[in-house]
Amino acid sequence: MAQQKIIQTAGRTQLGEFAPEFAHLNDDILFGEVWSRNDLLSLRDRSLVTLTSLISQGITDSSLTYHLQEAKRNGITRTEISEIITHIAFYAGWPKAWAAFRQAKEVWADDTSAVDAKARFQQEMIFPIGEPNTAYANYFKGNSYLARISSEQIPIANVTFEPGCRNNWHIHHATKGGGQMLIGVAGRGWYQEWGKPAQEILPGTVIHIPVGVKHWHGAAADSWFAHLALEVEGEHTSNEWLEPVSDAEYEKVNGQ
Repeated sequence: MAQQKIIQTAGRTQLGEFAPEFAHLNDDILFGEVWSRNDLLSLRDRSLVTLTSLISQGITDSSLTYHLQEAKRNGITRTEISEIITHIAFYAGWPKAWAAFRQAKEVWADDTSAVDAKARFQQEMIFPIGEPNTAYANYFKGNSYLARISSEQIPIANVTFEPGCRNNWHIHHATKGGGQMLIGVAGRGWYQEWGKPAQEILPGTVIHIPVGVKHWHGAAADSWFAHLALEVEGEHTSNEWLEPVSDAEYEKVNGQ
């Protein structure tokens, strides 16, 4: 999959006439090239590095607020940012961490209810929600969680999506066999193949995904959702990640 290109216009908006070269370096080089090299480091990794650098220097102005907001968009959760800043405190200084926490609390203020909702959702199913799905965060919009249920005979994982979260369009490949099965566990979600109407996934719903079929799956806009993902044995299997599901595509599914 092609790397995600970061588009930044803040330099030209704020300094375009006063310092055009600085604006160019900020928008086109720092963000357009360095941040866009997410085939080397994920956007989440770059957010971690940037936050650590800013907080360690005691920078707690609007730039830290911006990067905290970006970190949230790049998949860093409320629980994780708390642990990250706590860890930084022991190396960068306690007052710097206090200052960073004041801004982080504002950025993640809306997530307090989400934490409670997540805890309630866990009570609805027998499988664990698991840990933040950081390895695949670049291919999801919103926060998802992954719990490995089995790695023997048939690899099985429980994948949990917060409301509105979905993965990108993608295709499973194999020269023989292969594909994937989804089994709804809790909540309500969607599965859609390219050019076809979306299918609702409820607890007990079984979805068979053949190789070579472009598709996506995720939560409904108003519901947490979890499914088991079973990898079908095959030869030379691979997963091709494609473009994100646009807001317009997703809204159409939720309104159907």
